[in-house]
Amino acid sequence: MDPLLVAAFYKFVQLNDLASLQDQIASCCLKNNVFGIVLLAHEGINSTIAGPREGVVNVLERIRQDSRFADLEWKESFANKQPFRKLRVRLKKEIVTLGVPGVDPTELVGTYVKPADWNALISEPDVFVIDTRNNYETEIGTFKGAVDPGLDSFSQLPSWLEKKIDAGEQPRVAMFCTGGIRCEKSTAFLKQAGVKEVYHLQGGILKYLEEVPEDESLWEGECFVFD
Repeated sequence: MDPLLVAAFYKFVQLNDLASLQDQIASCCLKNNVFGIVLLAHEGINSTIAGPREGVVNVLERIRQDSRFADLEWKESFANKQPFRKLRVRLKKEIVTLGVPGVDPTELVGTYVKPADWNALISEPDVFVIDTRNNYETEIGTFKGAVDPGLDSFSQLPSWLEKKIDAGEQPRVAMFCTGGIRCEKSTAFLKQAGVKEVYHLQGGILKYLEEVPEDESLWEGECFVFD
């Protein structure tokens, strides 16, 4: 039996037809024997799905037929058995819960830094490097010199940032997360608060570990994959 394809993807994009999208995606997934979770909100889509390769590809291509998702990218992995018991296509207030109204990564977001350039940035002494993941993830691995906010949930990050970051001092801030979605939301929050020089790791930790040679890596420990 061939291994199942697992695809993880997200995109911040303005969506106003949520109920229609919910029906279309659910129907396509069920038709192709694809399970998983799909979150839809006015700010975009966030999903991990799994199933036979052909079925998952069919779903992804169907989503891409919508011009708003034409450039959708995803991360692939494989599983010997179905990691999801059912399909859930849910409508939410946010695709990743920060809990601060008006934060829109499609309007204002930090500067993307490619994995190949990340080491140089976070090695600069005046750069404040922040791990935006939860504490069960940070305790098993993080970047050298990174600050751990000690989060139980992502929604705790704004209050921590408000205490630690003074926009008036114009700090240089670099943020990272597992796959990139939290960084887009958190850098948007800081930019909106008036911090001008905010960076985040493009593609997240997963892309960094994939592209940066181990002997050059500044990552210390393991990476908890399921955010």
